Amino acid sequence: MSSRITKAVIPAAGLGTRFLPATKAIPKEMLPVVDRPAIQYVVEEAVDAGLTDVLMITGRNKTTLENHFDRVAEIEALLEARGETEKLARVRAATNLADVHYLRQGDPLGLGHAVLRARQHVGDEAFAVLLGDDIMAGGGSLLSRMVQVHEATGASVVALQEVDPAMISSYGVVAYDAASSVAEGVPGAGPDTIQIAGLVEKPSLEDAPSNFAVIGRYLLRPEVFAVLEQTKPGAGGEIQLTDALQVLAANREELGGVVGVIYRERRFDTGNKLDYIKAIVELAIDDPKLGPALSPWLQQFAKSLAE
Repeated sequence: MSSRITKAVIPAAGLGTRFLPATKAIPKEMLPVVDRPAIQYVVEEAVDAGLTDVLMITGRNKTTLENHFDRVAEIEALLEARGETEKLARVRAATNLADVHYLRQGDPLGLGHAVLRARQHVGDEAFAVLLGDDIMAGGGSLLSRMVQVHEATGASVVALQEVDPAMISSYGVVAYDAASSVAEGVPGAGPDTIQIAGLVEKPSLEDAPSNFAVIGRYLLRPEVFAVLEQTKPGAGGEIQLTDALQVLAANREELGGVVGVIYRERRFDTGNKLDYIKAIVELAIDDPKLGPALSPWLQQFAKSLAE
């Protein structure tokens, strides 16, 4: 379990119905966030953390994902002939990011099923799972911490974020021992690294064991595949990854347990319309070329709304 982690799995088979009609012909992962599609931010995050072997679990009408990470010789030749070197470099960046592979999910049986489909590609190695809807403002820093914690503990690792209690029923929520920190002697850990005792999928506020929710970053031991094979479909007939994590958490000696790394930076759920708009605005303000012009306009616009 101490071998270097290089593989990332990105489930991207969803239909994107919340964004219809925009996603009628375009995969939701290809919707632009400032100057590149949302999925590219996720791949860049994996690469920033040292994961250069990427498997996308796709579905029908997702060929534009493959096209985006492939070369387009005609466009490159045109830009080169025009001397547009900066634009050419941006176009080539997506192609050169990582070794990207694609596999159809087939039946849409949930996140757990999508992860299970990656078994042949991953083999007997620990691997990361990155949900394509989540963009982390910190780039690969969260994943890098998770890799360090896994390498030091041998546990599976999930990313957590403190959420508004009113939204708790939308997430998988963890139970943990407040006195059990795994920080001591663990690189990348700290007071925000906790040992998870159990998980509950979309609990009511009254039944939630904490307000720490699992967000779209996982670092899993390969034993998760055998657990997923035995996991029965839950709500909606889907195989829930949360159910498999519950088994891992309950079997620390045999399966390594589950550790949570709390993330306190900005996160954008681009599968949500409001968060998608926030991602565009905030990341555009962070952009050194767009920010100086956008920021004063945005302040003036906000002021006009308040008047």
